[in-house]
Amino acid sequence: MKHEKGSTLLEVLVALALLGIVSVLFLGSVANSSTARVIADERVSAKILAESLIDNIKKQGYESSYDVSIPPEYIGYSANLTVESLANGNIQKLTIVIEHFNRDVLTLESFKVDR
Repeated sequence: MKHEKGSTLLEVLVALALLGIVSVLFLGSVANSSTARVIADERVSAKILAESLIDNIKKQGYESSYDVSIPPEYIGYSANLTVESLANGNIQKLTIVIEHFNRDVLTLESFKVDR
């Protein structure tokens, strides 16, 4: 009878160890998916912001430089715009780099034509 009690205790300890391992793996995967979601949200926000800024620039007259202002709902985001003249100055290559808390998140390029 003593042998059976020890065997049951050993089975319980093994089961608890397995449960602990499965729990740690599950929590690790939850943390990874949460991090991936945050990164995806950050990239989507950066893409929406960049496209909005480029659209606003294209609506303006043809200039050698443009002001970009970040809407207040984009906390921690900044934008760096580079304007490069091409084809005798009739075409501009617009490159906008979106940063979130001083870390590059997205680079978007577009062209503007002087019509």
